Amino acid sequence: MVRPTTPQVQESPVPVVRPPIDRLGADPGRRRLLTALLGAPLLASGGLAGCSDGAATSTQNGPIELSVFWWGGAKRAELTEKALRLYSERNPRVTFRVTWQGADGYYDRLASQAVGGNVPDLIQIDDAMLTEYTQRQILLDLTDRVADHHLDLRGLSEGLIRYGTVEGRTMAVAAGQTHAAVVFNRDLLRELRVPEPRGGMTWAEYVSWAEQVTEASDGQVAGTIDASGDYRALWLWLRSQGGEFYRGNQLGFGADELIGWFELWQRARSGRATPGAALVEQADSGEPARQLVVTGLTAASFAWSHQLPELQRLTKSELGIVGLPGPPGAQWARASMYWSAFRGTRHPDVVTDVINFLTTNGEVGTVLGHERGLNASLPVRRYAEGSITDPAQKRVAAFGASIDDLLGPAPAPPPKGHPKVRTLLVTAAERIRVRRDGTREATARFLSQAIAALAV
Repeated sequence: MVRPTTPQVQESPVPVVRPPIDRLGADPGRRRLLTALLGAPLLASGGLAGCSDGAATSTQNGPIELSVFWWGGAKRAELTEKALRLYSERNPRVTFRVTWQGADGYYDRLASQAVGGNVPDLIQIDDAMLTEYTQRQILLDLTDRVADHHLDLRGLSEGLIRYGTVEGRTMAVAAGQTHAAVVFNRDLLRELRVPEPRGGMTWAEYVSWAEQVTEASDGQVAGTIDASGDYRALWLWLRSQGGEFYRGNQLGFGADELIGWFELWQRARSGRATPGAALVEQADSGEPARQLVVTGLTAASFAWSHQLPELQRLTKSELGIVGLPGPPGAQWARASMYWSAFRGTRHPDVVTDVINFLTTNGEVGTVLGHERGLNASLPVRRYAEGSITDPAQKRVAAFGASIDDLLGPAPAPPPKGHPKVRTLLVTAAERIRVRRDGTREATARFLSQAIAALAV
């Protein structure tokens, strides 16, 4: 049985450290019970094609304690610790010392740990930092372990595999799959008798729809968030026209494209499709509780699809989800976040095995649900589908299934300097909204600063 050793963890901007998870079960020894190749039937043991049903232990004698670090809330912590306990049931010598915190300050703490050479064995990371941490040689190269199937990626789509690859090397494994989405207030639209936004709308049609919402509410609610500073939206807008946000380690667009993007949102503001600048600035923080679709100030906000359950918990109104405007092929199989290993870990084989367990085991998939996004492994996703009971998670799954076959090819993960570029885009959009800069002036400043940020 599990011996309770700590009080309940609460989400906090200050990292919360918990002692090792108790060891459970009998030692299965050096074994890995991988199921047959994809397409094989469900096994009597409960295994699934493309899923693992066991975990290998290290050749090192004695107990092994692995440190694990991720961002997220209390629910993510609860589910992740439960999944890690399942690993310890199969590997009693392996325990975990977990640390988790809110998203704010996460990378600051990780950077401090990197300077001291004290990075946790297993870390959660996203595409904003994957390339930089690879180039700084913080992350363990997983390529050879994928080649010999000690790390089994056969259940992942090619797009998700590519999106964890930097300079031809597998540096991370998707912990979940997500898509950029419009989250809208379904109850409000019913009340206003305005149709819901639909997938595949052009950007101009979406702005027109948002103007209808504002008009129907007599200006009490704006139709949509102003996404002029949202890099996700700009990236998909570029891809819908055959472009890209990045080409290698450089911007994939120039002044004409960015001016066109900013002018699209200038027209939206002129048509009262969006709220005032001060409200948009609040939402630019990215915090779910500040999203205007939750606070009731817009009918729609842009978000990652895996954030829908959290957004739904923040409002009594029913929220719906649909893809961002433009063709679905502008989207790709995108990792919501990854699991990566520290290059300096003393237990690389065990850490790799834990990653494999978290991403290919059907029972783990059932435990985690869609908290980090849709299960990255398609066999695990199918296996766990019947266990999902949360209505918002079901909507996320249905949305993902509706566009899975329509997704375009995945680009490479963003280059080093991407976080700075994101910040510069937000700043440029804000300066235009408050009329501190004209569109061309803001564009020129952004391009100059972004090029410099990517050259560092």
